[in-house]
Amino acid sequence: MNDEARILQAKNDTLTAHLRRLGRAAVAFSAGVDSAFLLKTAHDILGEQTIAVTARCVSFPEREIREAAALCKAIGVRHVVVDVDQMAIPGFSDNPPDRCYLCKKALFRALSDAAGKLGFPVLIEGTNADDTRDYRPGMRALRELDIGSPLMEADLTKEDIRRLSRGLGLPTWSKPSLACLATRIPYGEPITPSKLSVIDEAEQFLFDSGFGQVRVRMHEKLARIETLPEDFARITDPELSQAICRKLTDLGFDYVTLDLAGYTTGSMNKTI
Repeated sequence: MNDEARILQAKNDTLTAHLRRLGRAAVAFSAGVDSAFLLKTAHDILGEQTIAVTARCVSFPEREIREAAALCKAIGVRHVVVDVDQMAIPGFSDNPPDRCYLCKKALFRALSDAAGKLGFPVLIEGTNADDTRDYRPGMRALRELDIGSPLMEADLTKEDIRRLSRGLGLPTWSKPSLACLATRIPYGEPITPSKLSVIDEAEQFLFDSGFGQVRVRMHEKLARIETLPEDFARITDPELSQAICRKLTDLGFDYVTLDLAGYTTGSMNKTI
């Protein structure tokens, strides 16, 4: 075993020990890379003393709810879906720079309450060590609600989690990174269900066209597409680019652009 493998094993051992100490826990589950790995590991260690809780809300694509249900069935863990009205969260639709804090506080309170009623007073979630390097106001909400982040505490990075997930045979090991659809709208521009629906449909079209890591940022009537630089040649193919333009203009965009900087996590944070 080389040094890199030993370091990764030590991190995983730290995570395992942490979960064993908990003894019983609910996992906030989004069907993403991080929460899938956390849920699988927790279930392997704690068995029926683990459940998955997922929030169904307007900024979370319905396809992810379906994927979450399928993954829970494959892992063999109980899955609870909690409906949350994001548009009723005070301040959410105004889209201030601390929108993520306001939203996560409400979402995780709802998940925690639901888990507690089922006899799971401890709720944990999948923030990883890389997430501390960007503007993440939602992390304050997690601290205030005493929600645990075992992956971060074990210093596991996204790449670590992908490697370990692959070793466990999880289909999410290579899944593109996810984010709330509200992150596609610049701070200060109001969030509406119709905007989120348009973004969801635009991104689904790109996923169906074979693109994995992709975002459609909405700047009023302008769509700014972010994808990986290695996908630039394909997305600018005349036939495909015209099909994308037709679809997005049908959805209400006047202009469809490609961001030459490529896909960037938290690109909307550049303006704050």
